[in-house]
Amino acid sequence: MTKALYLEDSYLKECEARVLKVIDGRKVVLDQTIFYPGGGGQPHDTGKLVRGNDTFNVTFVTKVGSEIIHEVDRDGLQIEDRVRCIINWDRRYRLMRSHTAAHVFASLVCNETGALVTGNQIEEDKVRFDFSLERLDREMIVKCIEKANDLFRKDIEVRWYELPREEALKIPGVVKMARAFPPDIPMLRIVEVVGVDIQADGGTHVRNLREVGQIRLLKFESKGRMNKRVYFAIEP
Repeated sequence: MTKALYLEDSYLKECEARVLKVIDGRKVVLDQTIFYPGGGGQPHDTGKLVRGNDTFNVTFVTKVGSEIIHEVDRDGLQIEDRVRCIINWDRRYRLMRSHTAAHVFASLVCNETGALVTGNQIEEDKVRFDFSLERLDREMIVKCIEKANDLFRKDIEVRWYELPREEALKIPGVVKMARAFPPDIPMLRIVEVVGVDIQADGGTHVRNLREVGQIRLLKFESKGRMNKRVYFAIEP
């Protein structure tokens, strides 16, 4: 089992770890990691594993059961090796800012329209959201962007913590994805933008809305009778 340090502190840039398993030469399981394996629309981290003078670039990370698998660019790591994990922090921090911005924007749209999120994807240069809406009003979307940007100028804390599953599911709007069911586990990780939004989430976020910056509407389009898509980007 890999200890997911990113769930406890998303600001960790480096950590020490021990190799528990090597699969097909280039897939490595560690006893603990700061590398986010992807999920919830947020991409996996990239970076490197350093063993002495040897560097192995991490090109892909995924979670399989209780193991987080790091795929590196070459063979050479062995079981019991001690490595230093170093993530591509600039990329991760931009994704953290975008992920927090996504929670705020989506909550504003959902509260305004009663829609659910039918899909989302966070990238380095943009964020995509699909909503279960028959009609997408440009004025409403622009209003939600403006409201979000106003919140991003304020000193608003972002918290993450665990709650018993039954208790968490009593929170209105804790699951905003259409057809989404929280995992059948006793504790759910909750991300709360204080006074703005609260939902079950396993990704990485900034600690304060001031860190997000501002967001800019890129475009919106219809993807079906009850599916409308919005793209936005954080700046700078």
